[in-house]
Amino acid sequence: MDTSYHVVTYTGPFGFIKPWTAVRDELTYSQQFLTPSTVEGMRQKLGVSEICRHRLTHDGFSVQGETTQSAGIDRKTVKKYQEVTYKRATAVLDRGVMLNPRLHLAFPTRGDAETAHRQHLCLSRNEDVVMPNGPIREMSEPKFDELTGFELVFGQGDDAFMVGYNRYVDGAPMYGTLDITGDPVGTEHINR
Repeated sequence: MDTSYHVVTYTGPFGFIKPWTAVRDELTYSQQFLTPSTVEGMRQKLGVSEICRHRLTHDGFSVQGETTQSAGIDRKTVKKYQEVTYKRATAVLDRGVMLNPRLHLAFPTRGDAETAHRQHLCLSRNEDVVMPNGPIREMSEPKFDELTGFELVFGQGDDAFMVGYNRYVDGAPMYGTLDITGDPVGTEHINR
């Protein structure tokens, strides 16, 4: 018997998922898959029992400047006026942001999908809002497997690589294998 999913598709104008290896790199491109802790954060935000699967596609990248501030504060005194000013140093970091991300989330029940369908999500940053787009679709696991996109299959294996530390499981290392179906960067996914 095939597993049946209830799928909600989210879309937005742009999105950035910061790789765990990029702390303050001058140029960083968005990660193109969700880690276990990101999926768990989405599950908690949506208030659903489980997110079974996901697929993520986008139309390419746009490099955008992001202004950051240092943690420290510089104090400067102008002796002539006895004026004290405080300033935080800034820098501009370039981010390769996904254009038009499309995220398919598979839920085990219609109720979970309906709950999720009434809410927005953030891919990682608060400004990367994606909204439900289209109706809830019921599909079998083999049909979901045909959806174009990037999906990190969680767990360790021969082809698995480390994707960060799980903040929900005492900082345990997270591993996964990247499953790429179709052409997830480009226009093939638009009508799916």
